[in-house]
Amino acid sequence: MLPTENRLRQNKDFSAVYQKGIRKNSSDLALRALLCHQQSPKLPLDKDNLEPHRPTRIGISISKKVSKGAVVRNRIKRQIRSALRQMLPCISRGWDIVIVVKPTAQKCNYDEFLQQLEKLLAQAEVLHGYSRGSLL
Repeated sequence: MLPTENRLRQNKDFSAVYQKGIRKNSSDLALRALLCHQQSPKLPLDKDNLEPHRPTRIGISISKKVSKGAVVRNRIKRQIRSALRQMLPCISRGWDIVIVVKPTAQKCNYDEFLQQLEKLLAQAEVLHGYSRGSLL
């Protein structure tokens, strides 16, 4: 389970990420990410004064197209959450991220999810240092 502060929950937040966020795809997952900034109240309005103001929040979207059975969908969500929890210290602050699961993800195991998530996060430049090397 992801910590409460790192969960994306509200529909309006998901919608904002879908509409304004960047998109990256792999064979079984799609990533949408939106960098959220807050202006410091003591400083004048300037692009350099924008600071990430909160921890990264992550949501997972999985439809019934992946599987009609809730057991299968929940297993996939647990595996993805576990991989994300392991990678959380390497992810920059201030991002809203939505992971969309594609129907082909049924055949994936934990290691494949971990590799695809690492690749997607590196492509989106969400990881510290934006490196494409192995994190784990």
